[in-house]
Formats: sequence, C-alpha cells, structure tokens
Amino acid sequence: MFDYNETLEQARQRNIADALMEDIGKCDWTAQLVPSKPVHAQLIVRQEAVLCGVDWFEGTLKKLDPAAKVTWYYLEGDLMKPDTKVCDIEANSRALLSAERPCINFLQTLSWTASIARQYVDAIAGVSPNPKGCAVLDTRKTIPGLRQAQKYAVRVGGGQNQRLALWHGILIKENHIAAAGGVAAAVKAAQALNSGVDIQIEVENFTELKEALDAGAQSILIDNFTTEQMKEAVTFTNGRALLEASGGIDLDQMRAIAATGVDRISLGKLTKDIKAVDFSLRIST
Repeated sequence: MFDYNETLEQARQRNIADALMEDIGKCDWTAQLVPSKPVHAQLIVRQEAVLCGVDWFEGTLKKLDPAAKVTWYYLEGDLMKPDTKVCDIEANSRALLSAERPCINFLQTLSWTASIARQYVDAIAGVSPNPKGCAVLDTRKTIPGLRQAQKYAVRVGGGQNQRLALWHGILIKENHIAAAGGVAAAVKAAQALNSGVDIQIEVENFTELKEALDAGAQSILIDNFTTEQMKEAVTFTNGRALLEASGGIDLDQMRAIAATGVDRISLGKLTKDIKAVDFSLRIST
C-alpha cells in the first residue's frame, strides 16, 4: 500500500476520481431530468481572489465530457476582480450539471488557499534584513486527501512548502526528542539514517537551540519564541543553521517576525483555516 510517493499529477487524478465518486456514485438522477445536448455556461467570481485549481476544474469536467471546452479569462495565479467572468464553458448539459459542484469545490478551496498565501507573502515584502529574504511556508495541517493540491495552491499564492509529507523530510518534534533521549541524540539518529532528505529539529528554548547547533543541525524550527527571542536566536545562530519561526502566528505579527531576520515563517492556517471563494456558474443556452 505504501510503496511509492505520490506525484502532484497522480494526486490530482485521485482527487478528481474521488470527488466524482462521492458525488455521483451510480447515477446523478437529477441530471437525467434535462435533455442531453450542448450548452454554454459562464463562471463568475463574486469576490477578489487569486485563481487556483484550473487543472482540477477542467479535469473534473472532462472526465464526464472529454469534448468539453473551457475558455479562461484569468490565468492560474492571477488576482481576480469581484463580479467578473472567470471562464466560458461549452459542454454536454448532463455532464456539466453533474460536474458543477465538484468543479467549483476544487476551485473555491484552492483559490482560497492561494489567496491567503498571497496575503501573507505580501505582508512581509521588503521588510526582512536577511540577505536571502524570508519565506512563507505551509505545514502538514491539510484537508485529508488534498495535501498535494493545497500545497500546490500555496505555491501559486507565492508561498513555499514545508515538507510535503513524512516521506519528504525529517522533522524532529518534542515527542521525537523525548522518545529519542534528547535533542543531540535525536539529531544524531536522524543523521545516521542517511535518508537523503532534509533534517529539521524543533526547539522550544535557547538551551535546546544550543544543543541542536552543537549536534550539527542545519535547519531549526524555533517554536513559540517571542520576536525578541527570535532576534537573539538569529544573532546567536549567526548563519550556522536555517531558522524557521512557527507557532500560532497571525497576519498582524508577520512583519515584526520577518524583521528579526529569520529565514522562514511557517503557518498552519494557510491550509487548515479554509473558507470558500464565492463562484457562481450559470447556464445561458
């Protein structure tokens, strides 16, 4: 079962199949009420948002009608204006009605994630004293089954990804440290694996930060440090390791945190605090 690492394309095809299966099952009885014929429809966005999920939208529709045609008026990653047309659709009437909700579900969710990521990235533009800048990252706090899709949406919004999954990197957290017998022991054990993936350790105070650095840690997550402590950590580390801030960070804290010089800021809310961008699809012919 767990013998390969899923690619984005594989995840997208699985997402589409799952969405159609859970919504249609054996039959969309309501769609049978209308004659099967070509129709035209428009998709309208009702609020400002970053467009994301074009391939999920089109893939879902074309799974039911391979001949369907979608003409987009925004590109993936564009900032859409309220009450504007996003795309025109030409498709079979029954296929479009069956695909409508799964299509929009993908678009409304991924566009929200991309929009929030863009907001957080824009919030720290130009403020970091770090010559490499400060990156905005997501976490693994994602909707089950949509991990790859949501992390793709973060990238569309201008953010970057923390590890995609457990197979993608080693992140040593407090429970790993406790079970391994301490910070140094956990770091050494991770290094001994020769896994070929990045190793990061989470620390909660300066004692653990020093232990991690002494053990040769190259990437350190400083959890729930104050901005003053972050500044001290940056000075103390002096480039010996990448520093990432995390822990319940809000939008109004972003500039102050980026100004400390940390390399990265990770935020669970990019992918877990999800709302829906308001889209409306209307058949016109």
